[in-house]
Amino acid sequence: MTQPASGGWPDPSAGQPSSPPVDPTLPTSPPPVPSQPAGYDPYQPADPYSGMKSDLGTPPAPAPYPPAGYPPQPGYGYSQPGYGYPPPQPTNSLAIVALVLSLIGIGSCITAPIGAIMGHVAMRQIRERGEGGEGMAKAAIIVGWILTGLLVLAIAVYVVLIAFAISSSSTV
Repeated sequence: MTQPASGGWPDPSAGQPSSPPVDPTLPTSPPPVPSQPAGYDPYQPADPYSGMKSDLGTPPAPAPYPPAGYPPQPGYGYSQPGYGYPPPQPTNSLAIVALVLSLIGIGSCITAPIGAIMGHVAMRQIRERGEGGEGMAKAAIIVGWILTGLLVLAIAVYVVLIAFAISSSSTV
């Protein structure tokens, strides 16, 4: 008992259809494309004095508009002299060495004051030569002097503890 297919559905017993089913939501034909009006340019400059012309002659033709878009900007694919970033400054090598020695002073405590002093020398060189690395030199100075202060404080505490131990020891 086979019933005929209804509602546009293919019969599964008939095999594969020769073409895919048509989507009922799609339009049957493409919409008509509106034609452009001929001879009318909406961007053509209008003459505000067109109704007031006299017999003195024809006015000169208006100047054409500049090309559409923005003018080229420097830095966007166009190279113009005088624009852009300045060339990078070379970093002062003494500032790098001073920072490294100050940071090594965390473990060794001997190189911290050397790094602080070298940081001061690097700051003077940076001012005189116009080099980069001022931040590294300042960090070397700060870290170096803080660690040097902590080293001096630790030595003072050890001296006081040794003096207290000697004074409180009993002589037998």
